[in-house]
Amino acid sequence: MNIRSKNKLLCIGFVAIMTLAVTASAQDKPADNMQIVIEKVRADKKLLVADNMQLTEAEAKAFWPVYNQYQNELFLLRVRTAKLIGDYRDAYDKMTNDTAKKLLDEYINIETLALKLRKVYLPKFREVLPDAKVVRYYQIENKIYAALVYEIAVNIPLIKTDK
Repeated sequence: MNIRSKNKLLCIGFVAIMTLAVTASAQDKPADNMQIVIEKVRADKKLLVADNMQLTEAEAKAFWPVYNQYQNELFLLRVRTAKLIGDYRDAYDKMTNDTAKKLLDEYINIETLALKLRKVYLPKFREVLPDAKVVRYYQIENKIYAALVYEIAVNIPLIKTDK
């Protein structure tokens, strides 16, 4: 299997697991099961990043602590996203304009915080990697996020509105 196929399979696996994690969280799965899913998602994502970063030993030693800090903060935003999806699901059949406004405001807040987080960590990643590898890392993160957003989008129906 070539590296492109391997990476594609890893990405598909990651998206499937992340979708499961978001769905499970939104459905109030027991905490033990959720923790197992979360740990699997994090390990698979780290493997995907490691396989694609082409880090030297010295770069890896400096990169992974920053990566882990970033992922911990990013995870908190993903938890908020999962809660938002659950709130949307719970309100879907009885959606009011006020609820829709609150959901949209939370979505915008999460996206704004995600952008701020990327900006905050940019100089930290630049301290430990050359810019070309920082770009590569941000591309990998963006591809993973795009795949996740796509999976979420195809599984969440559009809001019902009055005609």
